[in-house]
Amino acid sequence: MNKQNKIIVFESKAIRRVWRKDEWWFSIVDVVSALTDSLDAGAYWRKLKQRLLEEGSQVVTNCHGLKL
Repeated sequence: MNKQNKIIVFESKAIRRVWRKDEWWFSIVDVVSALTDSLDAGAYWRKLKQRLLEEGSQVVTNCHGLKL
């Protein structure tokens, strides 16, 4: 099935996504922005990752953000 890369809207917030290897990949910064109403969603996500790593959480991986 041919999928298109599209922006979707959640509660009036745009969320970028890409169809890759039969899966949707979403921009976590856009999701954080939509869920938290943070003024700086990137800073919010970086701080959350730092706290999770300090707690020993395996939720996040060592990878760089991709350009969408």
